[in-house]
Amino acid sequence: MKGYREKRVFRKPFNFCIFNLQQSTNNRMKNLCLYLGVTLLLISCKTESNPEEETALKTYTIEQFMDNEAVGGASFSPDNTKVLVHSNRSGIYNLYTVPAEGGEFSPVTQSDSASVFALSYFPNDERILFDMDGNGDEIYKIYMKDGEEVRRLTSAEGRALFRGWNKNNTGFYYLSNKQNGKQMDLYAMDTEGFEPELLYNNTKAYDLGPLSDDEKYLAVSKAINTNDSDLFLIDLSSGAETKVNTEQSANQAQDFSKDGKTLYYTTDAGSEFARLMAYDLATGERSVVASKDWDIVGFGLSRQGTYSITFSNEEAKNVIEVKEVASGQTLDLPSFEGKEIVDFSFSPDETKAIIRVGGSNMPTNMYVYDLQSKNLTPITDTLNEDIDEEHLVEAEVVRYPSFDGLEIPAIYYLPKQASAEEKVPALVWVHGGPGGQSRRGFSAVIQYLVNHGYAVLAVNNRGSSGYGKTFYRMDDQNHGDKDLKDVIAGKDWLATQPQIDADKIGIIGGSYGGFMTMAALTSAPEEFDVGVNLFGVTNWMRTLKSIPPWWESFKDALYEEMGNPYTSDSIRLKQISPLFHTDKITKPLIVLQGAQDPRVLKVESDEIVEGARQNGVPVEYVLFEDEGHGFVKKENQIEAYERTLKFLDKYLKGASEDADVPTEQELEMDVEE
Repeated sequence: MKGYREKRVFRKPFNFCIFNLQQSTNNRMKNLCLYLGVTLLLISCKTESNPEEETALKTYTIEQFMDNEAVGGASFSPDNTKVLVHSNRSGIYNLYTVPAEGGEFSPVTQSDSASVFALSYFPNDERILFDMDGNGDEIYKIYMKDGEEVRRLTSAEGRALFRGWNKNNTGFYYLSNKQNGKQMDLYAMDTEGFEPELLYNNTKAYDLGPLSDDEKYLAVSKAINTNDSDLFLIDLSSGAETKVNTEQSANQAQDFSKDGKTLYYTTDAGSEFARLMAYDLATGERSVVASKDWDIVGFGLSRQGTYSITFSNEEAKNVIEVKEVASGQTLDLPSFEGKEIVDFSFSPDETKAIIRVGGSNMPTNMYVYDLQSKNLTPITDTLNEDIDEEHLVEAEVVRYPSFDGLEIPAIYYLPKQASAEEKVPALVWVHGGPGGQSRRGFSAVIQYLVNHGYAVLAVNNRGSSGYGKTFYRMDDQNHGDKDLKDVIAGKDWLATQPQIDADKIGIIGGSYGGFMTMAALTSAPEEFDVGVNLFGVTNWMRTLKSIPPWWESFKDALYEEMGNPYTSDSIRLKQISPLFHTDKITKPLIVLQGAQDPRVLKVESDEIVEGARQNGVPVEYVLFEDEGHGFVKKENQIEAYERTLKFLDKYLKGASEDADVPTEQELEMDVEE
C-alpha cells in the first residue's frame, strides 16, 4: 500500500495507513505508510571567547520546518547523465531532473493541484513515465511525457500500478483493476503503439508478484491469515499452477533468476524470522540462500544480473547487502557517519547506482555512486539551510515491560532542553497498520514536536512488524485490548523518566494509530491527558465493509486479522469501536482528516467529533478537502502540524485545573476548517 507508494514488501498488505515514522521495508504484508514531514532544530550560540558556552536552543516555525525537501523516485536517463525525481519543493510533488554529477534541479512538470510522481525514463530515449491519482484517492493512472506532450497511457477506469520494463526495453508491465474494480490483472504495453495486452487475468484475486524475464512464469500469493500466505508459480502458457510452499507460513516472492530457472522468495517456515530461499523450477527443490536473526524483507537482482541486493529489517532500520553474483563477493559500500543507507538501485547499464541515505535526525538524501571509480556525488540537499543538523535529535531504541512482562520495543526522542530540573511533556506515538512499525527514519513532524519541547515515545506494541512472527501475531482479533495496554505501559515508562512531566502525557497516532488514540480516550479515559487523532478508524464495522475494492486479494486475511463484520464478529468489532463509546471521552481531542481518504472515510472523523462534542470537552476538527490517507500538500501539512502544536501547547503543555474550556459557540465555529 504504499510505502514508496505501493511497493508491496510487507506481509500484511492491508495497512489502513500511509502514516508512519518512516516507510518500512518490512515484508510483513500489513504495513505501508506515508511520511508526514516536519523538522526540529537547535542553534549553537558558541563564541570564540567562550567555546564551552552552553548551546542555546532555537525553535522554528512550521513553515521553516516544511522547507525541508522530500525527494523520491530516481531514474537514470539512458545516457546516465541525468536523474529523474519527484520533489515537493513547489508545495506539491512535481517532476524534476538533476545532473548525475550534481547541480540544479530542472522542472519537468508544474502541477498546482494533483501531485505527480516519477516512475522512469524510457530505456532508449528521454520520454518519461509518471503517475498521478485524484488528490489522495489512490486511483493512479500512468502517463507519458514526450517533450511538451502529456498522454495518459492507462485506462480511465480503475487504477494502474507500474511494474517495470520488459527485458528488451520495448515495453513495460503494469497492474490494473479496470475489468471489475477488484482484481489486479497483469498487462504489458509496448512503447510504439501503446496498446495494452492482457498477460494474466487474475480471476482468483491473487496478489501478483514478479514475472520471469522470458514472460513464461508469474509468481503469485494468496493471503491465508494475519501472517501466512500461500505462494504459487503460474505457467502463463498453460495456466498450470504449482504451489511453492509446503507448509502454512509467510511466503513472498522476490525475484526470478535471469535464466528463469530459479524463483527467490522469503518465508518464515521453520523460523521465527523470514529467510531468503531459492526454488528450482525444474526439480522443485528448495534451499536456504540467507538467514538472520531479523527478517529478510527484500531481495532482487540487478537488471543485467550482475549484482544482488538483500534488505533486512534490523532493530527498526534497513540493512542492505549488495553482492557480485558471479564471485559472491560483498561490495564495500560507502559509509555515512551517524546515517544509514536506506535504499540502493542500479542504473540500467549497472555502472552507477542511486544510494539513498538518511537517519532519525536527517531527511533522506540521494547520491550517485560510480561502481568503478567509487566516486560518490550528492544530488540532493534536503535539509533546510536554516537548520543545523547538529541540533536535530537522534532517536534512541528503548525497551520497556508491558502489563504481562512482554518486552515492548520503542523509538525515543528526548528534547535537548529536557532535564530533571526542566521536565517536559510527552507524547506516546502509535504507528499505522495494524501491523506497522515505528522506524528509525526521519520524521519531520516528530522533530517539529520535539523542537518545541515534547518528548516522543514511538511504541512498537505487540502486533508490530519487525520482531518475529510470534510477536506479530499477538494482536490478532485482540485490538484495543492488549495492544492498548502496551501503549499505556509506554506512558507509564515515560512517567518514570526524570526529564518527563508525568502529569502531562498525551497520545497521538494516524490511521490504526488514530484508532488507538480514540480507544485510549474511550476505554481508558484517565490514562492520557490529550489525544491527537489523524484519520483514525472509529467504527470498525463500517471500515471493514467499505475497504477499497482493489484490496480483494487480501480481504479474507484482513477479516481473519480484525474479524468479519458480516458475522458474529460484529459484536466484538462494535465493542472495540470508539464511536459507540464517545460518552467516555473526558480529555481534549483534535481530529485531522482528508476528505478523499479511501481507507478511513471522512464520516469516521465527522461522527467521532460530533459524539465527543456532546460531552462538552474541547474538540478541534481540521478537514482537508484535497487530501487522502495522509497529507502530501505542503500548505496542508503546515496547517495540520501548526494546529496540532497549538492544540498541544494549550491543552497539554499549558494544562492546568483552571484551563479555559471552550464555549459551545467556539466549538461550533471550529467544526470545519
